[in-house]
Amino acid sequence: MRAAPRQHPRLTAAPRDGAAAQAPPQSAPDRVARRVWPRTGVAAALIAAQVSVLAVVFHAAPQGVFWWYAAAWVLFGGAVWAVRGVPGRPAGRLVLAGGLAVIATGLLGPPATSTDSFRYAWDGRVQSAGLSPYDRTPADPALAHLRDPWLFPDCAQGRFYPIDGACTRINRPTVHTIYPPLAEAYFLLVDRLSPEGARHKPLQVSGALLAAGTTAALLIMLRRRDVRAAAYWAWCPAVPMEAVNNAHVDMLAVAAVVLAFGAARAGPLGRGALLGAAVAVKLVPAVVIPGALAGTAAGAWRAALRTLVPAVLVVVLAYLPYVLASQGSVFGYLSGYLAEEGYDEAGARDRYALLRWVLPDSWALPAALAILAAVLLHVLRRGDPDRPWRGALVLTGTAFLVLTPGFPWYALLIVALVALDGRWEWLGVPVAGAVAYLTSAGTPAYAAAAALVAGAWVVRQHRMSS
Repeated sequence: MRAAPRQHPRLTAAPRDGAAAQAPPQSAPDRVARRVWPRTGVAAALIAAQVSVLAVVFHAAPQGVFWWYAAAWVLFGGAVWAVRGVPGRPAGRLVLAGGLAVIATGLLGPPATSTDSFRYAWDGRVQSAGLSPYDRTPADPALAHLRDPWLFPDCAQGRFYPIDGACTRINRPTVHTIYPPLAEAYFLLVDRLSPEGARHKPLQVSGALLAAGTTAALLIMLRRRDVRAAAYWAWCPAVPMEAVNNAHVDMLAVAAVVLAFGAARAGPLGRGALLGAAVAVKLVPAVVIPGALAGTAAGAWRAALRTLVPAVLVVVLAYLPYVLASQGSVFGYLSGYLAEEGYDEAGARDRYALLRWVLPDSWALPAALAILAAVLLHVLRRGDPDRPWRGALVLTGTAFLVLTPGFPWYALLIVALVALDGRWEWLGVPVAGAVAYLTSAGTPAYAAAAALVAGAWVVRQHRMSS
């Protein structure tokens, strides 16, 4: 008879005394969980820290806002990096929960760095009284019966804007409003829905609702690509600061742009109408329209018209009621604002700052127009019609780097486009805008933002060629 085969001793020997028995093999879900939960915990901890810092921002003295706000940006960067290791469904829940917490911090105090929302409240009040906001200024004695101690406080209570023997929280009280018609309609709606004595809160709550709704829309739009990209918007410190706490109406325009690029079923007509609505809220979103026209230089002009015509029609129809109801110009202080900010004459302020580093001041404006025209043509000819937000991001970001605006709330548009496209390097632009607004280092900050964008482009080109 054949002897039984000899078994290997390492397979048959019992464990030695005191030695641990071999652990059973882990299942695939267990291995995934062991990788996911630590990364989720890191991202959640960074978001919690950011929420705590933002809570301080909205209670800090004005001179201390910048450093706390900078710390919030650093934590935001760490959180969006950490969430890259979290898979889809847990990441989506974390983005939503963290986004709601971040947005809520903007409700913790009165406007921290801007007085624009006081003009919004005033324009809404004027319209509720049956008057056109384009006809009279806040300093007009004929509107004295609409004044209250909140918007027109005692001059001894603090530093406010003086008007004929009184003071007001409203900036530029001697000029007409600058805001387009759908922004004015929004101010009217908020005023009508606001309880008596609510002051700045209704506008902040409206901004929070719009910001949260935009987060939800991004999560829905990105569910087939990468929901983690929605964190670029949901967790960005600029959102609670500018959209909620300072309650800038730009938030309404940004929401319309996100819906325009996300509503695929609406087709070019719906997209054009939403983009027109965004322009009728704030003129800045006009720069994203070429992204929606990508490919038109190749001969698709009929498709372009299906987007452009409804956009123009919405803007015209929005202005029409105010044109009929107003005695003065419905463009208000727009031309004066552009001159005041130095857009018509380089060197008057810090506009065109990067160009003026290498060119004479008199060349800055023509050079800016030439650069923007070249990028516009590139987007129209080479842009991806299936990803219109990419061309919109490139053109919008380039416009900011060329014009170097000093108001960070304009860059909310860039934050939303980054969330749609995923190219995080453009977030340097809103950071530069905040630095320009809160410090005197705006030009170096914009230079750093431009270098970041250029460096990321070089790296991507190298990877593609490899």
